Amino acid sequence: VVSRFFGILIAFYWNDHQPPHFHAKYSGDEALIAIESGEVLRGALPVRALSLVDEWRKLHIDELLADWEHARRHEALAYIDPLE
Repeated sequence: VVSRFFGILIAFYWNDHQPPHFHAKYSGDEALIAIESGEVLRGALPVRALSLVDEWRKLHIDELLADWEHARRHEALAYIDPLE
């Protein structure tokens, strides 16, 4: 888990596949979000939660890509500031 805001949890998994993405979870829903494009690769979130996640993603693309690389190398992940 690299960030939490407004009940949304953002996580990476060590063995994830390409393209670079993160997992966003909210109230029992989960979506895989492409870091660079914001495309929902799998799953779904409520519209408002997805909008918040996309706003946050745009602010932290470089940090997300760095954490993606850390996860691929099984290294410690950096915490990313939440959306306020």
